[in-house]
Amino acid sequence: MVKEAISNKHALITAIAAFRAMSGMTSRGGGISSSQGVQIITSTSGVAEFKVRAGLELAVKVEIKGDKMYDFLGTLVDFVLPRMREFPGIVMPAPSATSNSVSAMSGVVAFGLPPTAMGLFPQVEINQDSYPRMHGFHMHFLTNAKGKGAQNRARALLSGFQIPFVRR
Repeated sequence: MVKEAISNKHALITAIAAFRAMSGMTSRGGGISSSQGVQIITSTSGVAEFKVRAGLELAVKVEIKGDKMYDFLGTLVDFVLPRMREFPGIVMPAPSATSNSVSAMSGVVAFGLPPTAMGLFPQVEINQDSYPRMHGFHMHFLTNAKGKGAQNRARALLSGFQIPFVRR
């Protein structure tokens, strides 16, 4: 979520441009389906405490598949993660965590990166003056693994791409 977008919807422009640069995806670019590309997320309901109204444009998301996904993953592993200070890896759940939870059986690995990580992508770093504000972001790696131990198989797949995991 871009907090400034609550009062100024033009604050999303830098996030849209940065996500397009990082992912190589444009909305409906190259004849791709509308489910791919950079999309603007609107709020579904209002929250008075945060001054959020229903239908307010708040965030940006992108879904990357195919060759562009592997390009993004390679850039993340080769350029961004090694240059991040104090990033030991993605924190794994404790060994005592239940293996029957919905998240453990879904095959999804999710984690977030701070705003400094956006500036470390070479596509953004080249034109860093064009992005006056960097934003933190979350990534969800969806696999087709299902059932007991699916998240462990998904983590094993990502560790094969050199994404570090740590246990605390």
